[in-house]
Amino acid sequence: MAEEYSWRQFLGPRYWPSWLGLAALRLLAFLPLPLIAAAGALLGELLYWLMAGRRHITRTNLRVCFPQLTTRQQRRLARAHFRAFAQATFAVPIAWWGGAARLRRLVRRTGEEHLRTALAAKKPVILLVAHFVSIELGGMALSADYPMTDLYKRPKNRLFDYLIRLCRVRFGGRLIERREGIKPALRAIRDGFAFYYLTDQDQGRNGAVFAPFFGIPAATLPGLSRVAAVTRAVVIPCFTRQLPWGRGYEVILKPPLENFPTDDVETDTNRMNQIIEAAVREMPEQYFWSHRRFKTRPEGEAPFY
Repeated sequence: MAEEYSWRQFLGPRYWPSWLGLAALRLLAFLPLPLIAAAGALLGELLYWLMAGRRHITRTNLRVCFPQLTTRQQRRLARAHFRAFAQATFAVPIAWWGGAARLRRLVRRTGEEHLRTALAAKKPVILLVAHFVSIELGGMALSADYPMTDLYKRPKNRLFDYLIRLCRVRFGGRLIERREGIKPALRAIRDGFAFYYLTDQDQGRNGAVFAPFFGIPAATLPGLSRVAAVTRAVVIPCFTRQLPWGRGYEVILKPPLENFPTDDVETDTNRMNQIIEAAVREMPEQYFWSHRRFKTRPEGEAPFY
C-alpha cells in the first residue's frame, strides 16, 4: 500500500529547500500560458546546449527513427524537442494546481465522444497513452470530468510524493504506485475508472517483447494486451498535443480499437507500437526522445547509446 503522509511531517529544515522550489512552481501556475511558453522555449534552447548526455540520446533516437532527414533537420528537430519539453515542464504547475474551469479552457478535446460513450455504457476503459511532453496536463484535464486512475513511480523526495498524490487525485481519481502492482489498477477499471495507461518506455528485458518501433526492435511491455484481456476493456488511443506558443493543448481521443486484444500478445504489442508511432509522426518534436527507448537490445545486437 502507498505510504500515508501528513503535511506536518515536512516542516523540518531538511525540507525547506523543497518548499522554496514548490513555491516557485506554484507561482508559475499563475502566469498566462503564452508567457510560460516563451520562458520554456528560452530554457529549452539553453538546456539543449547544457545537457550533453540528453542531447546525445535525443539525437541518436532521431537519427535511427528518421534516417530520411538530413543531419541538419535532425538537429533542428532535437532543438524543437528540448523547447517543447521545457515549455510543457513549466506548465506542469497548471496541471497540479489549476482549477477544473481553467483546465477545460486550456485543454480542448477531439474525439471525446468515444470516451463518453464507453463510460456511459459502463464499459471498462483503458486509454492507450504515450510519453508526449504534455501527458500531465492531458490526464489532469480529463480527470476533471471523468473518473481516472493512473500508475506513477514514487519520487525519492517524500514531500514531492505527498504533493503529487494530493494534486493528482484532487478531482476524485485514483493514483497507484507502481510497486503496488497491477491488481489495484484492475480493481479501479472494474469500478468504472478509465485507466490512463503508459507502456511505451524501455523497462528492461524482464517480461518485455521486442516490438518494432520506427522499424527498430524495441523492448516493450505487453501489459496493454493482457490488461485488456483480463478486464475486457475498450481500448481508446489518447494523445495530448501542445499547441504553439501558449495557445493551449489538445487531447486527441481516437476511436476504440477493433479486434483488440487477440490471442497473440506479440501481435497486439506490435499494433500498439504502430499506433504510437503514427501519433509521433504527427507531432515528432513532442515525443519523449531524451528517454533511452532502445536501451535494451536483442541478444547479439550492439548498444545504441
